[in-house]
Amino acid sequence: MTDAPESAACAVAHGHGPAPVADRTLVAAFASPVANFLLHFAGDAGYRVVLVEPDPALAEGARGGGFEVISAVDGYLDETTDVVVTDHHRQELGAVLRDVLASKARWVGIMGNPRHPGPHLAALAELGVAQADIDRVHRPIGLNIGSRTPPEIAIATLAGLIADRNDRPGGFTF
Repeated sequence: MTDAPESAACAVAHGHGPAPVADRTLVAAFASPVANFLLHFAGDAGYRVVLVEPDPALAEGARGGGFEVISAVDGYLDETTDVVVTDHHRQELGAVLRDVLASKARWVGIMGNPRHPGPHLAALAELGVAQADIDRVHRPIGLNIGSRTPPEIAIATLAGLIADRNDRPGGFTF
């Protein structure tokens, strides 16, 4: 064995040192099982976590999940924020994405099967959102690990965001 000093990264991994403080926020749009897991895991990974849920009944049901619940994205999106839309069947999809795209959010993505056209495309076009802004929306999201369940989808998504933040390829290519 060696008596070499432990690196800072190794110290953190072994619980012998503090994790670096990162100024990053993850906003999940729409209450869903994936959003619950995503926000839980992201909070553990050092993100400030926020759920945007415009439906008051769904917002009330999501409270107590260990994350902040808000009804609109106003004031929460800056260049440290990643936004993941976790339900592409919601009536509010276009309006929420329009507001997100008008912000300085660092990264915007929406869950969905890459073999089917994303419903956000028509919703944003109908609202007059510029094509350059629509093109900012990532789809598919997360690493291509064959995830199927809400926790697997959340892990793949969070891993992809971490890879992107760290300027690593991470496997976003499908």
